[in-house]
Amino acid sequence: MTERRSRSRFVDDPIADYALEHTSGPDAVQLELRRVTAERTGDRAGMQIGDDQAVLLEILARATAARKAVEVGTFTGASALSLARGLGPGGRLLCCDVSEEWTAIAREHWEQAGVADRIELRLGPALDTLRSLPEGDIFDLAFVDADKTGYADYYEELLPRLRPGGLLLIDNTLWGGVVLDEKDDTDDTVAIRALNDRIAADPRVRVVLLPIADGLTVVQRTA
Repeated sequence: MTERRSRSRFVDDPIADYALEHTSGPDAVQLELRRVTAERTGDRAGMQIGDDQAVLLEILARATAARKAVEVGTFTGASALSLARGLGPGGRLLCCDVSEEWTAIAREHWEQAGVADRIELRLGPALDTLRSLPEGDIFDLAFVDADKTGYADYYEELLPRLRPGGLLLIDNTLWGGVVLDEKDDTDDTVAIRALNDRIAADPRVRVVLLPIADGLTVVQRTA
């Protein structure tokens, strides 16, 4: 059986194992990307999405018939690989990141997976990249997995750029469960907690926060 890996923290281990056994597993390129990420990034390899989340991203991109997507925070490219596969040939994914070192790993594996032609990588602060886009540049799907204190700005910049019915996916929105700890007033926790409250009260969207991985918020623009 192909090795599977989950980053879900909020499900009992036997249930998590059972769920993974009934979830499509990673292919050879994804497994190699995981290995190389662990080898070259050390402790930071935990920033890479799990196999179950990778499948979910691919399915959401395909199910929504997304043709144009944007990602804020690419790391070594696992999420971008999944999204690009879901977009299919002719789809376009804009990736925003600041690390040439980490995204070099991504580029290598996008080539191996045959999706490099669907991905445009722009290095630099993501807000600068997003704000430099033409005013009428609209996306079907967006994924955010970057600096947590910037989440609110990314949300407000991306939501108006989504088509009606488009999806904005935000990672790490349970933040290890410490969003429930009122004594935790670290910058990242405060930022995520505030964003969760803002989205839940936003009349422009419908939202569900899924306890997959470290929390994945799925936002659909309705207005």
